[in-house]
Amino acid sequence: MDNATTGLEVITLGTAAGPAIRSGAPGIATAVVVDGAHYLIDFGLGCTRQAQAAGLHGKDLRAAFVTHLHSDHVGELPAYLLWNWGAPVQGFERDVPIYGPGPDTSAMVSSILAAYDYDIRIRIVDEGRPDLRKIVRPVDIPLPADAAAGGPAHTPAMEPFMVYEDELVTVTAILVEHPPVFPAFAFRFDTRYGSVVISGDTTECSNVARLARGADLLVHEAVNLSFFAERDFSPEFLNHQQISHTTPPGVGRIATAAGVPHVVLSHLAGVATDDEWADGVRAEFAGKVTVAKPGQRFALSAQPAHT
Repeated sequence: MDNATTGLEVITLGTAAGPAIRSGAPGIATAVVVDGAHYLIDFGLGCTRQAQAAGLHGKDLRAAFVTHLHSDHVGELPAYLLWNWGAPVQGFERDVPIYGPGPDTSAMVSSILAAYDYDIRIRIVDEGRPDLRKIVRPVDIPLPADAAAGGPAHTPAMEPFMVYEDELVTVTAILVEHPPVFPAFAFRFDTRYGSVVISGDTTECSNVARLARGADLLVHEAVNLSFFAERDFSPEFLNHQQISHTTPPGVGRIATAAGVPHVVLSHLAGVATDDEWADGVRAEFAGKVTVAKPGQRFALSAQPAHT
């Protein structure tokens, strides 16, 4: 970890929804950097190169978080692990927890490690790397009691609950509504420099506003429904976009309800101009709106907000 680097920074490594490729932007992936250590949220197409380009080395990764198990959020997890493991690549050599929806996060990570077992065993012997299978630790996030009635057809109103904590950050989660996927999470990162919330994939959902109350930055997904409506997509696909994602005005309503000062749009589904994306949010929100670019950095504070 570079101890000369202090403060809280959010990097929108990739900003595109998927798994279709509709723009030149890499797939969804976000980094939260605190005092030189970093935390990764989702592993969309291109995230491995994007992390490298941002100067994020595996040796400084504290933990990873998966909002849900759609392929555009986890498709490059195998490459990220294999390209960021061991001293030869400035990679991680110690415990790396990967938090995500249970029980399938554990099953997915175990399957990835099994699929690359031959490569892992060779590099342990041939390159002196530690055993990746003993370093990567999947953690299935348990649902609290107030989410017990939840399911693909119902996202209960609930309170945020803690999933991870170290000396730099406290991470809380809440269920969001992304049918038919369940569970799907939004995450909040609280640090001494400020707070950021990452919505994950969700329709307009009051749980996101609850999680984001008092936060300094809300990174929220958005969909341009007209882009899909004007093209020859199936009724099922159009229905998914309508019931599982948030329009820009919907993002504005959530941001207003949460009282956040700044919204960053990422995971952009469909195509629109920056002005079209932002103007939709501004119709319902008076604060700052940014349409994220791949690799864009958002520094929340250079000095601690409190001690």
